[in-house]
Amino acid sequence: MGLEFGNLYVLLSLIIIPVFYFLYKKYGESKKSTALKFSTLLTVKASANTNFLLRKHLPFILMITSMGLIIVGLSEPTYPLENIQEGVNVVLVIDGSGSMSAEDYYPTRLEAAKNAAEILINSLSTNDHAGVIVFADGATTASYLSPFKEKTISDLHAIEQTRGSTALGDGLALGVDMASSIPNKNKVVILLSDGEHNAGFLSPDDAIGLALIKNIQVNTIAMGSSEPVLLAVNPISGQPTYAGVDEDTLIKIAHYAGGKFYKSVDNSSLEEIFSTLGDNIDREVEQLSIKDWFFIPAVVLLALNVYIIYGRYKIIA
Repeated sequence: MGLEFGNLYVLLSLIIIPVFYFLYKKYGESKKSTALKFSTLLTVKASANTNFLLRKHLPFILMITSMGLIIVGLSEPTYPLENIQEGVNVVLVIDGSGSMSAEDYYPTRLEAAKNAAEILINSLSTNDHAGVIVFADGATTASYLSPFKEKTISDLHAIEQTRGSTALGDGLALGVDMASSIPNKNKVVILLSDGEHNAGFLSPDDAIGLALIKNIQVNTIAMGSSEPVLLAVNPISGQPTYAGVDEDTLIKIAHYAGGKFYKSVDNSSLEEIFSTLGDNIDREVEQLSIKDWFFIPAVVLLALNVYIIYGRYKIIA
């Protein structure tokens, strides 16, 4: 973020400053040439004195500086500042399906996710609101959107492991609804999952459409090691069940919903992701007008100029 100008074209007027300097220089040379014809040697020596030259040219310097400051002020300069006062609605949408019981994270994927999510919640500002959605066969609210982070963390750790499927679309849609429930704030959803969408009423595409309609950013986190992890073996058929990770769907969601995709492979990488998420959350940006920073010194310099020309120590150039 840097300095911005509402009327950038006004800055083109700054070209008059070198023009005035050129005219002033030509006028001074003409006046000096005329003065030399009638001046004494003593007058010439005095005019070459540094202090005399400074006082002689000071009114012009002050006038040109004031003019430049006024032109910059008229260009409506602003400086963007993050509006921390308004805060952000942050909704965590966490996969609680059966595959989250895999033990490639310690002690399980779900427990590791809850511990890492606590890092993000603790990093939020006082005016930020946090909420938690959990999904498996369907989606439900684990913690309502609230500024009370300790309550949110308590509700987060109360989430229990299920053996259900993965209703990813329902979970994301409910998270989007929660994020938009408190208006006049920036809104962000953080979706963490390890499995393929295979349950629920809404598809991931339906949820993406809802996020776009409500202008809500969705960041996604894929959780799971590089190779499929054995979950269980059917005692009758002997058929093994593996927990994998569907990165493609999560990448698609983040891409279309204006967020970022993160890939986690262990506890350490997951905690690192949640440690940086707080800094990457988009906040409301307000434009602080700083034109008075230019108008006020311009007025001061003009007043000083008037005093120098007409005051007690006036200069006759």
